[in-house]
Amino acid sequence: MNFEQFRAPWWQPGGHVQTIWAALCARQGQTPAWRRERWETPDGDFIDVDFSIHPADTGAPTLVLFHGLEGSSSSHYAKALYQVCAQRGWHLAVPHFRGCSGEPNRLLRAYHSGDSDEVDWILRRLQQGVGGELVAVGVSLGGNALARWAGVQRQAALELVKGAAAVCAPLDLVAGGVHLGRGLNRWLYTPMFMRTLVPKALAKWQQSPGLFDRLRLQRARTLHEFDDVYTGPVHGFRDADDYWSRASAKPLLKQVAVPLLLLNARNDPFVPACSLPTPDEVSAAVQLWQPPHGGHVGFASGAWPAHVHAMPLAVTEWLEQWL
Repeated sequence: MNFEQFRAPWWQPGGHVQTIWAALCARQGQTPAWRRERWETPDGDFIDVDFSIHPADTGAPTLVLFHGLEGSSSSHYAKALYQVCAQRGWHLAVPHFRGCSGEPNRLLRAYHSGDSDEVDWILRRLQQGVGGELVAVGVSLGGNALARWAGVQRQAALELVKGAAAVCAPLDLVAGGVHLGRGLNRWLYTPMFMRTLVPKALAKWQQSPGLFDRLRLQRARTLHEFDDVYTGPVHGFRDADDYWSRASAKPLLKQVAVPLLLLNARNDPFVPACSLPTPDEVSAAVQLWQPPHGGHVGFASGAWPAHVHAMPLAVTEWLEQWL
């Protein structure tokens, strides 16, 4: 399949349907079984990493999946990647960003879209523990963090991974954040994220009363308002605008040296098409796939009720050429 021409089934009109159908209705295959490891971080916190347990040779490649906002190894795209990695005989590792594995992390900080230092530490730790080569995939928030890491590391990224892919990443966080706060997006998707983000942040306030303006957080109805109160200041940014500007991967894409695939559907409700990078905004190491359909991490295809394996198959096939 030429994935740049990907088209959803005729009965999935528009980016909203393609996004929601893939997450809630499409076939995902057998439920994966994981082996979990808890890693202590250098700053006294922890993350949980889930490893696939399907048969694979010791020296087979390991695909590292960086999940999206409030995602986990239970996300539909993680389950689909599990099936595809099993078919290819690859190992799969899903490191959970802090607080996303089902247990609150210890520190007041959580995770954010530009956390390239955390990505670097995770990849270096994995490189020491696996027998084969590493490739990496980041989805949505995890995709921006991975792409930003590639831009920050430049040539040094080649020492850790053979190739990387960012799927449906909001590479321009300002454009994506503003888009999510408007119109139907504000009512469809923002409440879904806020249902878990706000209680987690309030738990941090209980750890450290006065950490932020609690009443402002409770009144927050958009991701900009949430990031302005909590994510930005707690993670070293002035406010939401400073966070979104400095954490975006797009300004660093000309510095990328490792083979990097950027896959973005042009009808993604989270990421306006006008914000997507153009060929003159990226380095020669970056390949752009911008199909007309797919929604946000959708890409469901096949007979009713469709499946979500097309994207993982295409992305892993692209990564395989670098191994």
